[in-house]
Amino acid sequence: MDIQTRKIEFVQAFLKLQSEEMISLFESILKSGNKDDFYPMSIDELNKRIDKSEKDFETGKSKNHDEVFAKYS
Repeated sequence: MDIQTRKIEFVQAFLKLQSEEMISLFESILKSGNKDDFYPMSIDELNKRIDKSEKDFETGKSKNHDEVFAKYS
């Protein structure tokens, strides 16, 4: 698939969005304008995020696939 086709498909999908949160997320990505703003996390940071995720799951602070999908579609 060429870049023009990908852009058109992206815009069509974007126009169907109903979530303010998702639109805000895309806006912030576009405003950053620099892929260098994204950096790999350290092993320590990754492990801390994993620990937090596991704790959140154990305490019921998580959503299943259907809940997330419903929120962002």
